[in-house]
Amino acid sequence: MSRKGWLLFIAISVFWGIPYLFIKIAVRELDPTVVVFARVGIAAVVLVPVALFRGTWQQLRQQWRAIVVLSCVQIVGPFLLISYGEQHIASSLTSLLIAADPLLVALLALRFDPSERVSGLRLVGLFIGMGGVVALLGLDVGGDRQGLLGAGLVLLAAAGYAVAALLVKRPPVATLPLLGVVAAECAVLAVMRLPNRVPDLEVMVSLLVLGLICTALAYLTFYALVSEVGASRGTVFTYVNPVVSVFLGVTLLGEPLNAAMVAGFILILVGSWLSTGGALPLPLRHLIRRGLQSEAGREAGENRQDAFH
Repeated sequence: MSRKGWLLFIAISVFWGIPYLFIKIAVRELDPTVVVFARVGIAAVVLVPVALFRGTWQQLRQQWRAIVVLSCVQIVGPFLLISYGEQHIASSLTSLLIAADPLLVALLALRFDPSERVSGLRLVGLFIGMGGVVALLGLDVGGDRQGLLGAGLVLLAAAGYAVAALLVKRPPVATLPLLGVVAAECAVLAVMRLPNRVPDLEVMVSLLVLGLICTALAYLTFYALVSEVGASRGTVFTYVNPVVSVFLGVTLLGEPLNAAMVAGFILILVGSWLSTGGALPLPLRHLIRRGLQSEAGREAGENRQDAFH
């Protein structure tokens, strides 16, 4: 991997490893709905101009229904569920439960994506990963109703991400430019809920970090990473960012780190790796390939324009 690739890899591991810390800080004072819509509103300020500049916005006009549906399962649903969930559980536990997303993609693909077959060692990995989720729920939050509620909401968020990964394979979403879709989702959601008062400085900083770094800059960095190093290596960060989240939660928020969390994370990590054949599930790989193709097409168009001039 090139030096640029390593820098992008480290950056995205941090950008998508820190949001759980700042969500935890923000929901202490603000309603989760305010946190989510402030986050996407801030991100839209960056992503919409970028999408307009790259010429991806015009392709979305006729597909607004698909964008609304995708925004519900990819952004607004998961963001809200995570924010509400973090009112009841630690940010570090939240990140570990979200790490089960590849398992849920593989599980849903059994029913809804015939091209993704799980058998043999991959099926064993699926059971191992689910055992890790059970370990987290049973050993870490077992007996705590509020904790189980929070963990359940976060797992629903992970399921939303998994559904979104399957939707991007199907028309009309499969034909849309990914950056434009994300920008449109943020723009639509941004006007739905705004704070009715000015939060304190710590919360304001958290909202800015969530919007600018964890959403806008993170998506731009992600597409740059997979363009630089390819899909297989470019997605390894999905196994790294929970470590960043746990480290920040334990060191900055004083959250507990116990044997159940470590064991659960190891089982989820191993299970995810085995169940996806040593890579991300096909729907996620398909999403990344489309991102690469869209970027290559855009660059080819720019080169043709430069040659004409």
